[in-house]
Amino acid sequence: MSLVQLFVPTEVAHDTVHELGLLGDVQFKDLNPSVNPFQRSFVGEIRRIDEMARRVRFFTTQIEKETDVVPVRPLYECPPLITVGPRAAQTIDELSHQLLDYESKLTKLNESYQTLSERTRELTEARHVLRETAVFFDKAQGQSSNIRSSFDDSATPLLTSQDDREGGFSGGNFDLEFVTGTIERSRVPTFERVLWRVLRGNLYMNHTDIAEPFVDPSTGSETRKNVFIIFAHGDVLLAKIRKVAESMGATIFPIDANADKRADALGEVQNRLEDLQTVLYNTGLSRRSELVKIGENLTVWQDVVKKEKLIYETLNLFNYDVRRKTLIAEAWVPTRDLTKIQLALRHATEESGTSVPPILHELQTSKTPPTFHRTNKFTEGFQAIMDSYGTSAYQEINPGLFAITTFPFLFAVMFGDIGHGAIIFLAALYMIIREKKLSKEDTGEIMGQFFFGRYIILMMGVFSIYTGFLYNDVFSKTLHIFHSGWTHSEGSNVLNNTGHVYPIGLDPSWHGASNELVFKNSYKMKMSIVIGVIHMTFALCLQVPNHFRFKRKSDLYTNFIPQIIFLESIFGYLVLCILYKWSVDWTKSSVAPPSLLNMLIGMFLEPGKVDPAKQLYPGQGFVQLVLLSLAGVCVPWLLISKPYLAWREMHKTTHQGYMTLGNGEDTGRHSTDDALEGEEEGNGRAIAEAAGEEHEEHDFGDVLIHQIIHTIEFCLGCISHTASYLRLWALSLAHAQLSEVLWNMTLEGKTNPKTAGGWIGLLLMGFMWFNCTVGILCLMEGLSAFLHALRLHWVEGNSKHFEGGGHAFTPLTFDTESSEL
Repeated sequence: MSLVQLFVPTEVAHDTVHELGLLGDVQFKDLNPSVNPFQRSFVGEIRRIDEMARRVRFFTTQIEKETDVVPVRPLYECPPLITVGPRAAQTIDELSHQLLDYESKLTKLNESYQTLSERTRELTEARHVLRETAVFFDKAQGQSSNIRSSFDDSATPLLTSQDDREGGFSGGNFDLEFVTGTIERSRVPTFERVLWRVLRGNLYMNHTDIAEPFVDPSTGSETRKNVFIIFAHGDVLLAKIRKVAESMGATIFPIDANADKRADALGEVQNRLEDLQTVLYNTGLSRRSELVKIGENLTVWQDVVKKEKLIYETLNLFNYDVRRKTLIAEAWVPTRDLTKIQLALRHATEESGTSVPPILHELQTSKTPPTFHRTNKFTEGFQAIMDSYGTSAYQEINPGLFAITTFPFLFAVMFGDIGHGAIIFLAALYMIIREKKLSKEDTGEIMGQFFFGRYIILMMGVFSIYTGFLYNDVFSKTLHIFHSGWTHSEGSNVLNNTGHVYPIGLDPSWHGASNELVFKNSYKMKMSIVIGVIHMTFALCLQVPNHFRFKRKSDLYTNFIPQIIFLESIFGYLVLCILYKWSVDWTKSSVAPPSLLNMLIGMFLEPGKVDPAKQLYPGQGFVQLVLLSLAGVCVPWLLISKPYLAWREMHKTTHQGYMTLGNGEDTGRHSTDDALEGEEEGNGRAIAEAAGEEHEEHDFGDVLIHQIIHTIEFCLGCISHTASYLRLWALSLAHAQLSEVLWNMTLEGKTNPKTAGGWIGLLLMGFMWFNCTVGILCLMEGLSAFLHALRLHWVEGNSKHFEGGGHAFTPLTFDTESSEL
């Protein structure tokens, strides 16, 4: 990485940042950290772009709310909008006015549509009220009223029966008035109880459901309503009814008691409703036509607004030189891409139509650059996995490079099956073949993650097929590719050794054997330990290039050497014993094969003592004693050596008469000749920032505490991390057993049908088996194996060498799809 300084004339600044954004190789620094964002040079342009972005978001929201899908043209099908060159400012002005016109038109149409919709809803409710009221009155008039003849006889009821009360709104000297309207259906029971208590039962109420729902045009929510009619006597009671109804959100309609007037009102409402519906339909068509026009250019507007906002936000990071009328910028760039950047600057000058090009000047600085890992579409997925753990320090060894091989291999150890590996391989291959088309489509969040990791899935499928050959497992069945080393005797279940050795993987004769599970358990458990120790040893060896690169050669013999000796003297020895035990023909040995777990435990409990009946090789006791002694020596070596070197260096400096100056005091001018020369060449800011950058320093106490923690963590971690690799054995065994159970429960005994029912059963069971294989074994089991492989890299692998503490290289780029307007 290189720190460069750019002198950009103001007339070409916009086009320069645009070209560098297309290149995506420049990370600009903020040269105005103390300036308020609202006081920077281009705050006016950013406000204008924000207003344009608000209008574009408004259009997007309106299109998404539309019931019928409005077609939005993809960006790659739209004609480009040129925002660079001499006409760039005019293009942005025209776009701003165009967005303003569309917004004003759409706002007016929305307001008109909203008003018409509310009026239509009111007339619809009035029509229902008139119809239901007429039905009620017609029913009441058809019934005979039987009102008591004497008002003096208190024993005579007001109405002779419950049915007669409905017809008692008029007759004789009675003059019962009524209130009609609509209310939300869920509030009707509450409305009835409140009225009963407020009026003390002096009312008669009837209500009917309205079948059709009312849709709010702004929110799209549906509301169910009822028509109600309430009879009461006296203006005071009627006023109370109206207040209660209005407080509960009811709409009251004045309905005349005369049947002819009600009929005339119903006809008038029906005519007005038809006219309103016609106008509303035409307004909706006009609004949709405007949205269709907007949808044709919406993606282009979004792209232009996003780019313009990024450009002006970047220009606000520059420092404006009033005397030279230029903008000064500092940025981190990859050293290999300096030539590309120079060509981009030249191209920006040609596009803008000016003759004054920007000037690029490389600065010398001791400031720590950002961490940049150059990736392509194949490696970016693996690098993203490692970057999720943390950002490595600048020029630290990159674990993402080795993860291209180790990650899919550890996954395949747990997922080894030729058939299942072929399924995920073909799925990844399909995404790779159609990647150009799929990259332009919105595949959603979940499918987008699968598409991003398509090359990871491809490698996992390839390695799973390979480990499937080693396990000789394809959908829980075996392949007889080579000659088996065992044959069945006639009339016996005992297998005879033919003298052949199966060249690759497991012999298919193990499948179905009575001791199959015992053998595979032992084999895969030992294999997991071997793979785990090799992986940890490799991760530990990655310390070496880091120590050489950061000039910490003392860490080689204070950290790396004692750590590697400790690890190999215990667990490396265990791996050698596993390999040696596999290589011995124990049928010809005079002793039984010893248990390696008991051997490792006895190595610590009884150093140097080995039972001859359980001895693995001659001289085993002495070798184990030497290895245990080496491991014991490495603990104090790892604990003491580094703090001792730090103490000796501090003691040496103190005896020479030097002491640390500063501590917040003014120590005078410390500028060197090189610094003064750099200031004369224009490097003053970079040199000042480099001088102001504080390098982390530790005293003796900090080093001692850190080394104690590091020693305890490493020694205990060697044991726990080695045991953690047993997950390779557990998940591999579980995957194989689950695959076998699925086959036995679906297709076992159904693969050779002889009748029509047998073929139908085969098709049904085959369909079920395939769905369960893809959904459970490939997706769910695959995700589980993926997460376990991820943990083995993050915890067991990276903890051996990863330092971190860097900050990622974040260049200005227009390719980020996640940036919002």
